[in-house]
Amino acid sequence: MKKKFFAVISLALAAVFLVACSSQSSGEKNWEKIEKRGTIKVATAGTLYPQTYHDDKNNLTGYDVEILKEVGKRLKLKIDFTEMGVDGMLTAVNSGQVDIANYSLEDDNKNVKKFLRSEPYKYSFTSMVVRDSDNSGISSWKDLKGKKAAGAASTKYMKIAKKMGAELVVYDNVTNDVYMQDLVNGRTDVIVNDYYLQKMAVAAVKDKYPVKINDGIYSNPYSTSFTFSLKNKVLQEKVNKAIKDMKKDGTLTKISKKFFAGQDVTKKTKVNYTNIDISDVE
Repeated sequence: MKKKFFAVISLALAAVFLVACSSQSSGEKNWEKIEKRGTIKVATAGTLYPQTYHDDKNNLTGYDVEILKEVGKRLKLKIDFTEMGVDGMLTAVNSGQVDIANYSLEDDNKNVKKFLRSEPYKYSFTSMVVRDSDNSGISSWKDLKGKKAAGAASTKYMKIAKKMGAELVVYDNVTNDVYMQDLVNGRTDVIVNDYYLQKMAVAAVKDKYPVKINDGIYSNPYSTSFTFSLKNKVLQEKVNKAIKDMKKDGTLTKISKKFFAGQDVTKKTKVNYTNIDISDVE
């Protein structure tokens, strides 16, 4: 009986060892391909100011973009960006079309165990942009019920809006101008998104569109990271080391202050917020 028991244990341990070796081998092989190619392929939106957008000369830049460029320098590799909507990025990572998705998976995302995440490079919380004249009739998160909420499909922000009973108006990789214009014109009532992104977006259009952040109405603090397939463990480790080194030597804070008007988004900010559970929202 003991012999059979030990045999089962041995087989189980062997299976675990083989899976670990297989995963490690896959990660190493993918890293060797990346090194040989000389580039890391990255999916990014290119329309989300100030994290990934085009400047006046139509060059792709932004907080996330410049972090990835710096990571590339430290790994002695070029970064090859492909612009696409956020809803297609996870598929692109899984298929091998790209190596990294500039898309952050939160802890409560149902897909989180299907991917690898990088060291966080940004900390923030959720806010809402409303019409300046009447706050779009919203004075609490409960007031989202029946309101038209604008956003990209499958994001945590749209899930928050859905959980609170809003009518979702989905946009596919459009610029902030489109969002703000539709908000002012009444096509939508609210934009739920990252606080720092909203703050920068509102400041950029304040002379054009009468919109504002609904002060004090915040929810769900979180961190932001890059996403990899499970087959890119070695790449994840190398990117993580680069980001950690950038935190230690001040490079990450320097990039943050450049794109967030002097604000350091690499550290957590204490605010009062409502915690909205979206784990059951599809």
